[in-house]
Parts: sequence; C-alpha cells; structure tokens
Amino acid sequence: MGVGRRMKKQGPPPPLNESKISSLKKRKAADSEAYARGKKRKASGQVIAPTPPKKAANGTANSGLKQVPKGNLSNGKTAQGTIGKKFTAKPKPAEKFPLPVDRSDDDAVDLLGEDSDESLGGSADGTDEDLQDEFLESGSSVYDSDPDQERAMFSEDEGESDAEEKLTAANIEGLSKRLDEEQGDEAAEAQLELAEAALQTNIDGDRPKVLEDAEEDEEGATAAMRLAPDLQLLRTRITDTIRILDDFSKLSEEGRSRAEYTAQLLKDICAYYGYSHFLASKLFDLFPPREAFAFFEANETPRPIVIRTNTLKTHRRDLAQALINRGVTLEPVGKWSKVGLQVFESQVPLGATPEYLAGHYILQAASSFLPVMALAPQEHERILDMAAAPGGKTTYMAALMKNTGCIFANDSNKSRAKALIGNIHRLGAKNTIVCAHDARAFPKLIGGFDRVLLDAPCSGTGVIAKDPSVKTNKTERDFLQLPHRQKQLLLAAIDSVDHASKTGGYVVYSTCSVTVEENEMVVQYALARRPNVRLVDTGLAFGAQGFGRFRGRRFDSKMKLTRRYYPHAYNVDGFFVSKFKKVGPSPAGAAADADAAGKGGFGGGMEEARGGTRRWV
Repeated sequence: MGVGRRMKKQGPPPPLNESKISSLKKRKAADSEAYARGKKRKASGQVIAPTPPKKAANGTANSGLKQVPKGNLSNGKTAQGTIGKKFTAKPKPAEKFPLPVDRSDDDAVDLLGEDSDESLGGSADGTDEDLQDEFLESGSSVYDSDPDQERAMFSEDEGESDAEEKLTAANIEGLSKRLDEEQGDEAAEAQLELAEAALQTNIDGDRPKVLEDAEEDEEGATAAMRLAPDLQLLRTRITDTIRILDDFSKLSEEGRSRAEYTAQLLKDICAYYGYSHFLASKLFDLFPPREAFAFFEANETPRPIVIRTNTLKTHRRDLAQALINRGVTLEPVGKWSKVGLQVFESQVPLGATPEYLAGHYILQAASSFLPVMALAPQEHERILDMAAAPGGKTTYMAALMKNTGCIFANDSNKSRAKALIGNIHRLGAKNTIVCAHDARAFPKLIGGFDRVLLDAPCSGTGVIAKDPSVKTNKTERDFLQLPHRQKQLLLAAIDSVDHASKTGGYVVYSTCSVTVEENEMVVQYALARRPNVRLVDTGLAFGAQGFGRFRGRRFDSKMKLTRRYYPHAYNVDGFFVSKFKKVGPSPAGAAADADAAGKGGFGGGMEEARGGTRRWV
C-alpha cells in the first residue's frame, strides 16, 4: 500500500511528552465504554451503517463507521446528539468510502508528538475532538467502531494464524497430524468427485452413440478407405461399445440390436489391432465382450522371460545366486513350479552366460512347463515325446526321471531335430533317443509306452504376442487341416500307450491354441473313437476349465477336467492341456484305421503337419 497522507505530513518527532500518555489512556477507556454500549444497542435491533466522509473546516475528510437506528434510515432524521451537521442514511454516489483505519497507528502518532486532531483528519482548532468526547459521553447510539474489530483484511492475512505458529520440537507432532488430516480431507474430496463423475457417466440418460446411420456409414466407409484410422477414436468407441453390451437394455439406442453393436465392435477390433475379420470373430466368440477385449489387449504385450533350472546339474537357489551376481534381476515364477525363474532385467545376454553354456538352465516359456507337469513321468518308465523339438519338454522329463528309464524324442522335421540334439547334449540328458519318424506310425513301429506326450502342431492363436503374423495368415482352411491332423496324432498316441502299465498308461494332449476346433473338439473326437480311454484330472494347480458346451455343441461331461490358459488371466501364453487314462486295449483294426487315415485325407507326414505354428519351446 502507498504512504498515507498523514505520513507525508509527519516531520521529525519532538521529545516525548508524558501528558500525552494520560490523555491516551482516558480515550481508550472512553472507547471501551462506547463499544460496550454499542453491543447492547446492536442486540436490540440497531444496525451499523457506513457514513459518507464528512469534510471538516480545513477540507480534510473525517471518515468512520457510524451506528444509526433502523428507524432513522427511512425517514432521514438525524441521530440524537447531532454534531452540528445533519445527514441522511443515503450516501452520496460520487464519494468513495475509505478503508477503516487502525487506531493503533493514531496512538503511535500521538506518542510521537504530532497533533492528534490533524492525524485523525479533524480541524486544526480541535473542535472535532471536543465534539467527539462530548458525543461519547452523551450516550448517543452513534459511535466510532472498535479499531481492533474493524481492521481491513486482505488475502495475505488468511494464513496469518498458521504463519504465527512456528515449528518447534514441542508442536511438531501436532502440526504433522494437522497436515495429515488436511491432506486426508483433500484426498477424500477428490475421491468423492471421481465417484460422482463415474456415477454421472453411468446414469440412465447417458447413451453413447457408436453406431452410424446407413447414409453416414456409407460416407464414413468411403472416407476411411482414403484416410488412416484414428486409433484414439477407435479405442474410445471400443470401450463405449463394450459398456453398451454389458448393460444393453439401458444404454443401447432404440431400434438397434445387439448384433449391430457386436458387428461394430469386431470391425473396430480388426482396425485397431490388425486382425483379419475371420480370426477376430473366432476369438471373440470364446469370451464375453469385456474379456475378449482384455484378451486382444494382452496379445499386444510380450509374456515375461522365464528360464527353467536343469536339476540334473544344479539347484534353483544356486542358479539364482549365480545369475544375481552377474547383474540379473529375477524371482521364482510362482508357487506352482519348483524350477522356474522369471527374469525382469539382465545386464548380460541370457543365452551366452557360462551357466547357460554349461547347461544349468534353458530359456523356456512358463506355459511349456504345464504339459510335462500334467504327464508327471516317473523313474524307469518308457516315455514317448511325439513332437519333441527343440527339446525343452524332453529335457524337463529327463530331469524329472533323473536320467533313468528311456525317452524317445521324435520330430519328423530333421532340420528341427538338430536343435533338439544340441539341447539334449548341453543339458546332459543321457536317457534320450532322438528319432525322426512320422508320429502316426509309432503304434506299429514300437508302441508299448508307459506315457506319451503330444504337444501337437497348432494354429498358434495362444502365442500371438510372439508371432503377430498369426493375426492375418490364418484362414478357414487352416482350421480344417490342423484339427484333422491333430485327431490323427491323438489316436496314434492313444494306441502307442500300454494300458497294462503298472505305473502309467497316460496320454497328455496339449496345444498352444485357444480355439475350440483344435482343443475340445479334438478331445471329443478321441473319446468317441477310442472308448478305452477316459479323461482324468491334470493335477495342475491353476487354469480355467474346458468348455462343456460351445455354440450349441455339447461335449463330454468330464471335459471340465481339461485346463485352459489365457494371457490376460494368467500372464502366460495361451495353452490347452488334457490328460487321458487308457483303461483297455485299443479296438481291433485301430492301427489299420490310423494308417488309412494317414494315407488319405490331406496326405503327407508329420513334416507337413508341422506347417502349423513352430514353437521353439
């Protein structure tokens, strides 16, 4: 604020006069009495009204707040004990009211020796001061307001109380608690605002418009052919459509069917994620709309890097410590596995460490542990791995069997068999025989196995995060050829098992696909063609149950014993695992039927069947 007029007039202070102090005390006492009387009159219905500034004889303004009875505001009469000049309650519009002045400043001026009458804006001859003293003693309802109560307040004064309370060792705990309470109140208010906003978006009247009219749709399609899709707009429309499908009766537009919204959602998913319409619709049918969106979204991010400890050469704790010393950040993959380690960060290439070259671990997806865990091979058994390359599952079985018994690792593709042989040697599996036969010929070639593992070639719809080309290169013909080949291989696996085995007689069928055509339908076919097998529990600690029915088709009542794995639910590759128990010999002519099936149909051997997704583990 600028310097006041009285401060501009002020000169060098004269010597302190003790008489001023006594007069100051008298004035303070008179002000206190007048303030007490004013409170009583205010309680009785009188109000305080600002009065226009009154000019004194010397032309200076004498400002202040005057109290006037209510009745005097309407009739314009002067209050009792008039000062000599009448005025009405209505102020002059041209004049401005000055801010109330702190009387403490006036007292300081008196102590400095300056004329108090001039500093208060009165006349030089002191008539105003005499009139004021006389007026205060007269008991009039018009009096000066309390200077302490009428001090002007500014925005800087709002935190004055906080500023005065200094931080000390004694009050630090109280101040901290008060600050925490204030922050908690602010957080609660913010949460309440978010809840109100969420409630506002879910009211009955909020009906998002995601479908276009027929004419607009044609124009939009023509424009979309010329322009790149707006990804932000597509994602917003996808989420709005899913919200409508979740509460269709309240949020859908009148005259619109669920099929229209579903078609629009599929169209947007194909444009946003890059799927062919055929594959997107096939995968969309497996889930509710919201879960389908989560599945498509999960396929855009890679799964965690996982390594499997080779217990033939080391223990998981020792391996973890050795890798941590090399700057690798890792932790156990989960309680369900005793050999898996999930890697978060590594300062060295995981495929070139001394531990890797020594065969202490192998890079293997977590979902590839599951078929071997379901098969549960025992020591001294004869095991057949019908599609073994590149050897992750084969070497896992060798470790579980502690290099006892015998494992036949078969892969019809000889070029892939090279990688299989390399991993077997590096990991120290000494009970393994590598071969390259058509797997459908094993019932005639050898047969009599205690357990058989068939990780069949498939479309790879569960590992799209690894191979995005699956989004567009799969057609309806693929979903006819692959299931046909898988059915042949599963029948051959069942016929290769010895039902009289004292410890085994089990077959595990698995794929890295999530489609029903390659999983439940293949299992249902095997149960129908081989009545000597039964579905049994896989023994896996987690996983979704297989479908008991799908799009009007019913499956075996024990299909719920199979297990499905999804990337959005378990953060592993999409997988399917089922386990059979052979309870009797295969029917007569089963081998001949399998041989005829291999020569007919789509023809070719196992090498052609590997035309499906070739997983490296």
